[in-house]
Parts: sequence; C-alpha cells; structure tokens
Amino acid sequence: MGLPASKRNNQRQWSLLDIVTAAFFGIVLLFFILLFTPLGDSMAASGRQTLLLSTASDPRQRQRLVTLVESGQHLQPIEYCPADAVAHMPCEDPRRNSQLSREMNFYRERHCPLPEETPLCLIPPPSGYKISIWHANMPYNKIADRKGHQGWMKREGDYFTFPGGGTMFPGGAGQYIEKLSQYIPLNGGVLRTALDMGCGVASFGGTLLSQGILALSFAPRDSHKSQIQFALERGVPAFVAMLGTRRLPFPASSFDLMHCSRCLIPFTAYNATYFIEVDRLLRPGGYLVISGPPVQWPKQDKEWADLQAVARALCYELIAVDGNTVIWKKPVGDSCLPSQNEFGLELCDESEPPSDAWYYKLKKCVTRPSSVKGDNALGTIPKWPERLTKVPSRAIAMKNGLDVFEADARRWARRVAYYRDSLDLELKSPAVRNVMDMNAFFGGFAAALASESVWVMNVIPARKPLTLDVIYDRGLIGVYHDWCEPFSTYPRTYDFIHVSGIESLIKRPDSSKSRCSLVDLMVEMDRILRPEGKVLIRDTPEVLDKVARMAHAVRWSSTIHDKEPESHGREKILLSELNGPSELTIC
Repeated sequence: MGLPASKRNNQRQWSLLDIVTAAFFGIVLLFFILLFTPLGDSMAASGRQTLLLSTASDPRQRQRLVTLVESGQHLQPIEYCPADAVAHMPCEDPRRNSQLSREMNFYRERHCPLPEETPLCLIPPPSGYKISIWHANMPYNKIADRKGHQGWMKREGDYFTFPGGGTMFPGGAGQYIEKLSQYIPLNGGVLRTALDMGCGVASFGGTLLSQGILALSFAPRDSHKSQIQFALERGVPAFVAMLGTRRLPFPASSFDLMHCSRCLIPFTAYNATYFIEVDRLLRPGGYLVISGPPVQWPKQDKEWADLQAVARALCYELIAVDGNTVIWKKPVGDSCLPSQNEFGLELCDESEPPSDAWYYKLKKCVTRPSSVKGDNALGTIPKWPERLTKVPSRAIAMKNGLDVFEADARRWARRVAYYRDSLDLELKSPAVRNVMDMNAFFGGFAAALASESVWVMNVIPARKPLTLDVIYDRGLIGVYHDWCEPFSTYPRTYDFIHVSGIESLIKRPDSSKSRCSLVDLMVEMDRILRPEGKVLIRDTPEVLDKVARMAHAVRWSSTIHDKEPESHGREKILLSELNGPSELTIC
C-alpha cells in the first residue's frame, strides 16, 4: 500500500539534505587528509609529475607554461624534475641515442631533442649533495671499482680521492709528465693550451695546471659513467664530446699540445679522418702525444705501422718513441703532403673554411696552414703569460681588429674590478673554481681573471663572429655553441656564469625575433650551475626586467645594479644566486 504524496515528497527532501550534508563533511575530511597526511604529499607529487610529463607530451601545454613564465604570471617556481634526472644531459641521452647509427660513433655524439619534447623542469641535486667532492654528489662507483688499482680514483668512506693515476701511468700523472718533459718544452711558457682526448678523470690535465698549461679534457658519456663529471667536480677543465662524424667545436690551430693516453681513437680509420681532425686543431709547431695502443702494442703491428705512415705523409717530425708512447711535432708552414700516399690524403680546397666547426662534418682533406689567417705557429706567438695581453695576429686580421682588441681588454679589466669592489663578488678559489662566459668575444672577461686560480670556459655563439681562434691565441680555452640547445656538460658544473647580452644569444641575426625561448635558456643555465652558484647578466634595463620576472620561476634570488660609472650605454647588471633545495648541505 503506497504512502500519501505529501509524505513521499518529504522523504525525498530529507534524503537530498542527507546527501548534501555527507558530501560537505566528506570534502572537509578530504581537505584535512590532503593537508596533514603523507597521502596528500604523495598525491600532490603525483599531480606535479603528471603536469611535468604533460608539458613534454603536449607541446601546447608546455608553450602555455613558457608564456606564463615569460610574462611573470606563473607565480609558483617551476617544479623539479624526477629524482632519476640528477645527471640528465638532454643532448647526450643514452636511451635516445642508442637508437641511432653506430657508424663512426654517430650515436655517441650530440643529438638534442626539440624544446617541445623536453619537460620544463629543474634538475635536482642528488640526495645528500654537499659542496665538496663527496660520494653522494656522484654516487657512481664503477670507475673506482674498475680503475682503483690504476690510481684513477678511490672511494674512501663518504668521499672520493684522486691519486692522479691513469691506465698508462698508474704511478701517477706527475711521473708520466716528467718523462714527457724530456722531449717536450712543458716548462717556461712555450706551451699553454692542450687538448686531452679521452681523458678519464683528467689526472693528466689536472697535473698540467700546476705547470701553467691549461688543458681542456673531453670524453663521451660512456660506460665509465660520469668520468667528465668527476673531472669537473674537482675543478679541472672538461666537457662531454665524441670524435665521431663531426669536427670538434674548436677553430683550426687552437692547441699547442694534443694528448691521447689510451683514448682508443682509431686515428687511421676512414682514410685517417680522425688524424686529419687532430692535425686541423694542432697549432703549427705543436706536439702530438699518443700513449697506449697501437704504439708498439702486442698484436697491433699493422695499426702502429699505419699510424706512423700517416704522420710521415703529413711530414710530422718524430721526436721520440719511449715504450708505448710516441711524440711527434707538427711542421711549420705549408704541408709537404705528397700527391701520392697510401691513404689518398689530399689538401683541402682553399675555399674550405678551416675553423667552422659547429655541426660541421669531418673532412677527408688536410687543412692548408696558409688558409688559417695570421701567423700563429708555436715559437712565433709569445710565451705565456705575455701572449695573454699581446694582440694576436688573428685579431689584427679582422676589420679594426687592433683597436677593438685593445678597447675590449681595457673594458673588461675595468668591469671585473667593479664586480669585485662594488658588487662584492668573490671570483677566486675556493669560493669559485669553474667559470663560464656565455658570450666571450675576445675572452676579455677571462683574461681579467687570469691571475686568479679559476678557469673560464669561453663560449662563442655559433651564429656570431667566430672569434674563438683569438681566445686560443691568447692562451685561453673555449668552445663553439648555440644557446638554443643545451650545453654538453653534466648538471652542477659551474660555480659562476657570466653573460653579456643574454637576449642576443637567442635572437635571429636578421630580425628582432627570437629563435628560441629565454625561459628554456634560463632553465639550462640553472641545470649547469652548482647549488649556491651565481649568475651575472649584463643587458639593457628592458631585458633585465624580463629576466628578473623569470628568475623567481627558476628559483633564483636576484638583484639589479647599476653598471660601472666609466661605461657608456644603457646597460645594467643583474646578479642572481641559485636557491638550492632546503636539504642541501654546505661543507
């Protein structure tokens, strides 16, 4: 028998009220659970991770986030990447590169994702990171376990030690270098710039620093995980690179000394293409040292014979063969390359640019010394440190080069003095060791720091005038790079980053439009900067206002300062410090 209609309606009203009440209390309860329990943290982290992944899978979502950060409307800092990204190098990602061709080690060279394919997040430091050479900074034991008996490095408790050894010099790089000094003028300032190929943990380059030789070490990201990171962590100049299908990012006639200690580069393969690249980079009168196979190595007689044959074809002077070490000296002047040789070597056409080296394919021709502008042979250029301040012939060869060089040197001496005296910047060890100048021009900033125990990676943007040869002639080091791509180094590399004209790094040469986002550039700067590191940016007030708006998003504390009184123009200076995670320990 049914209820009266009035009672049926009253029952429905009470049921609806019960539902609303229950929902209200349920929401309140959920709020308190999310606010005060670990479940809330877990769900929030999951949500952030979903957002980060969505910025990579959905380019439109990523672009919306970039636009918000650029406009200063993104009030919260950009999130940290997942914990497993602590050693992430976007252009040297083994998971992506493993799908590429093995021919000439193409898969181990730079291969950068498009910005829209990359999550917009900040690389976190490892758990327990401390500003010192601690195991927690790079918890990778592979090198210590495999190479400890050769003196590369050892783990002792919570930290690593570096005895200074190597595969070819287990007794220490000091003894090895002393042997080389019998044949090479390693003292007295004759040699200044060196390239250590396949460097391990850079014991060789680190030891040369004490003798006034600035050695830049490189190696790929390979099975010896983080060997370059170990070098950088201990303050030795290094970066990630692979001699594969492209020229290394240096101008012709850069290095006074080139060194390979069991670097396993097949110099005579592909019609001696790799030896030809070494020849392009080695300064006339410079020295080439190869230790290890195939030099008088068991079962490698043919490889050793081929190596000697290439050196003879290029008229290299054999200085010595000492055990498994060979030392050659490159000739000065035009090559005596014969028209007939077993490798089919030919001189490059005079129109071939000898110093173009950004994504530039290796050539199977020998660079003509006469095609390299200026008189830059070893023995002709001044000894170190005089060569730092003397105007290089390659600068004089530029339009108004003499006047521009001298004005640039005065300008940077004045600016660096202002940084120290008025901005209270500490630009010396132990506070600062690894320094980068992102837009170096003639290396004036680095030259002004030459008396300090720091080293500067001078970067010449690949779309600007290629003045890196002048930097090497001064006895400084650096690389070509395009700042619309990530840099080839591990996270947390540099203590101090300097950039003059940051917006010019991403502008199209023929218009005011940008080729890439300033947000992505600042995220990349954050990746390669150490926790507690500093950034100094010089630019117009309008540009610095934009940078200051974005600085909060990348977790930088920033202040804007007036430029030094003697300088003309409208520049101002933005000084930023990276705010590391709260658990960071300073030791």
